[in-house]
Amino acid sequence: MYSYIKGIITIIEPSYVVIENNGIGYLIYVANPYEYKVNKEYTIYIYQQIREDENTLYGFKSLDDKDLFLKLISVKGLGCKMTLPMLTGDKDEILIAIEAGNISYLKKFPKIGDKVARQIILDLKGKLANAEGENKIDYTELTETLKSLGYKQTDINKILPSIDVNKTLEQQVKDALKLLLK
Repeated sequence: MYSYIKGIITIIEPSYVVIENNGIGYLIYVANPYEYKVNKEYTIYIYQQIREDENTLYGFKSLDDKDLFLKLISVKGLGCKMTLPMLTGDKDEILIAIEAGNISYLKKFPKIGDKVARQIILDLKGKLANAEGENKIDYTELTETLKSLGYKQTDINKILPSIDVNKTLEQQVKDALKLLLK
């Protein structure tokens, strides 16, 4: 089992990169190959999938990305090839969507349908921590405020991934209202 490979990127393709280490080129499937540059040295954290007919390497820029990937592939019905495209965007938005039960956000990823999105939420809600190991983003105050204004929980869940967690509660409420009125 590999933990990471450190080497020079020699090839970049739409779904993978090749990293050369000690004269051996490793083909590694990554979420966004164009984040890498040819002839530059990188450390890529590896997940190796071994099956009867294949031995595949999946790579990540950080251990946090790898950890999220491992948690996602533990979900019934969600394999490596379906999970990898989910890591192309903002990881925090995925975590927020899972915690908020936002099925429509998860369904926007390729090959993720209603059933798999529900399974992701069922299996992972409340079990994900951010990179520092802290509790996940708490939208309780925002949610309660919006409910007191008459908004439904399903509508609130849809807009939570779009709310900036670094803003004050007052600013979050303003942003949420703008989104809910659209």
